[in-house]
Amino acid sequence: MKKHSRSRFQRLVRRTDISPLPEMPYFSQRAFTAFLLAGLLLSTLLATAQSPADRQKVESLLRQMTLDEKIGQMTQVTLGVVSTPEDGVLDPAALTKAIAGYKVGSILNVTNHALTVEQWRQVQTKIQDEAKKTRLKIPVIYGLDGIHGQTYTLNATLFPQNVGMAATRDPELAAAITKVAAKELRASGVRWNFAPVLDCGRQPLWSRFPETYGEDVYIGKTMGATVIKAYEEEGLKNPTAVASCMKHYLAYSDSRTGKDRTPIYLPEIEMREYYLPQFREAVKAGASTLMVNSSEINGTPVHASKYLLTDVLRKELGFQGVIVTDWEDIIRLHTRHHVAATPRAAVVMAVNAGIDMSMVPGDFSFFDLLKEAVQKGEVPISRIDDAVRRILLLKAKVGLFDNPYPEDAAAANFGRPEYQTLALQAAHEAMTLLKNDDALLPFKAGTKLLVAGPSARSISALNGCWSYTWQGKDERWYPAGSKTIVDALRDKFGADNVTTTAVTDFSSPANYDTMALKTAAAATNVDAIVLCLGENAYAESPGNIADLALPDDQKALARAAAATGKPVIFVLTEGRPRFITDIAPLAKGILLAYWSGRKTAEAISDVLAGDYNPDGRLPYSYPRSMGEMVLYDRKPTEDIREIFNADMTMDGYRPLFPFGWGLSYTQFSYSDLHLSSPTLTGAGKMTVSITVKNTGSRDGKHTVELYTREHYASITPSTRRLRAFKKIFLKAGESQTVNFTIDRNDLAFVNAQLQTVTEPGDFDVYIGDQQAAFTYRSPTP
Repeated sequence: MKKHSRSRFQRLVRRTDISPLPEMPYFSQRAFTAFLLAGLLLSTLLATAQSPADRQKVESLLRQMTLDEKIGQMTQVTLGVVSTPEDGVLDPAALTKAIAGYKVGSILNVTNHALTVEQWRQVQTKIQDEAKKTRLKIPVIYGLDGIHGQTYTLNATLFPQNVGMAATRDPELAAAITKVAAKELRASGVRWNFAPVLDCGRQPLWSRFPETYGEDVYIGKTMGATVIKAYEEEGLKNPTAVASCMKHYLAYSDSRTGKDRTPIYLPEIEMREYYLPQFREAVKAGASTLMVNSSEINGTPVHASKYLLTDVLRKELGFQGVIVTDWEDIIRLHTRHHVAATPRAAVVMAVNAGIDMSMVPGDFSFFDLLKEAVQKGEVPISRIDDAVRRILLLKAKVGLFDNPYPEDAAAANFGRPEYQTLALQAAHEAMTLLKNDDALLPFKAGTKLLVAGPSARSISALNGCWSYTWQGKDERWYPAGSKTIVDALRDKFGADNVTTTAVTDFSSPANYDTMALKTAAAATNVDAIVLCLGENAYAESPGNIADLALPDDQKALARAAAATGKPVIFVLTEGRPRFITDIAPLAKGILLAYWSGRKTAEAISDVLAGDYNPDGRLPYSYPRSMGEMVLYDRKPTEDIREIFNADMTMDGYRPLFPFGWGLSYTQFSYSDLHLSSPTLTGAGKMTVSITVKNTGSRDGKHTVELYTREHYASITPSTRRLRAFKKIFLKAGESQTVNFTIDRNDLAFVNAQLQTVTEPGDFDVYIGDQQAAFTYRSPTP
């Protein structure tokens, strides 16, 4: 880029970390020169990051490969295609057909449940043995969905789902648990993980909501980029790292109906403001692969969108890794979306749009159809070579050409005792105390408790989706010694002090027997009732629901518990916010536990007993009712509730619990909010400091959050946006000055021309109950 051109480009817009776009219709195919140049520059930088030897190896292979061998590399099948009905047992004839016959380059998934480390290593070894028999001996890359730990290896360590990790507000902790997941994947012989989910959780009906980092863009991009780095930063040839996969590009979570894989209707200004930034940061963080949104946006399936996959992702964001489809999504361009008149047309559409690898996954139809399309001139061989080059570079990057077999050094990293300590820390920090009337919690030692509700003796309801099985419901596969809430409370308060009416099956009618609860409460002379409510595990479409309201039988149980006259504590184990508005007044305390993994029960008992001071903060606005689904970063007009012109209130944002809410057993006060300058100019930086004091009697962790608001802008500004956060630890009576540094990037927004800009104007900064003002000024031309 010439120097004078670059200067002119910089003058066009007050630039942030997101490049501006010219105004264009959504899904238009117009070229935009500035981004093409930026993309080419970034492509060059990324290309040089690959070792010369690896690139030379890949180019040599490409020159030797037949069309069949190339298309085979683009084909990904599920394990069931090459195995017998018995899990982990490969069918030699089927394996040979896939790898020798169809030249398949990638396999994924399990059949029914997680395998042992030894089974996985045997599976990987046999697959690579078969690949070594082929002409070019190209190894197979295996992918799994390790969503909150290594999902599909028995006895692997499971951590909180992403929404729980967002509640921790602890990126360092997110990095630490990610490194464990990478080690346990690699120990299983797997070098590619289909995680993290970067979809912004702004539609709580969506069944994949627990896999998101909640409703806020800043948390999503901060946590997401941190996790990407943690997976890959040690170097993918190292037996402690795996290739990450950012998903699901783009805006998958914004389904209009909330049902999985259903249409999205989204203005591009909103897409760029709330859904693209997470992927931009993930690309910067070095994500090796990307998985595509299974749905359609404004009538165009993302798998068929050259605009999103090539113009935005490749050219604008500069992503040079592998683009893989989600399950069966290319054929669905024909069978579901009805944008391709034939199966071959669907393949042509997707590959020409930018897809590199098809998760077919149950047959070899993609291979046959793509081969025919190339032979008919419908897909250029240059597009095939481009895709295959990326796939081979990924294989080189993860060290498969050096050694395709499970490494002995990796095996030693599985199941280490310290992982359980880390799992407990993560579950502790996720726990979010929503209510604590009369300081009933924590319970004193010796308190007699009645524990009831469907989650009380369920393990699956503590872990959620992707937990040793896809749905996570089959408790046969959970590690021996996994504790229920009843188990953990008995350990904590003594078996004689904890009685229960609950049974192990979440759905059993016995868990909803209101008379049994009342009788037990009267008979055992308990001091309080711990009522465990929420959701059992679910993943993807099976988790679709028509209503966010907590089921009636659970609400009836809450009323029965309150009718006993005993104080009631709700413990909510759920993947998304379920409406509890009508029963929340019945509870003295409410603890939101999310699905927090292997140590959820222990974390709950530690919080209830006061052995851990809760510090989780809501990563979403907990809604009060279906008619008031307003997010915290709302527009000012969303606050207005107008009957007549002069009859107006400003209470439109009235969730049951607001974004960022979370109580502690101690108190924190804020004072001395200070800005380093009343003016922020151009590319300068501003330091914001605040003094935080623990004014209570207990030590505790606390997240300090910085929000900003712009008074006036060319697009209606949000009421407030989270711009930074830091988690600190303060002993009782201790104070600490917390410093933040902000610049114009932190104040930016997407304007009507689809440019990300920072406009001059007046701003407010909010930290806790403190507020200060400053002015942003443009740089001098």
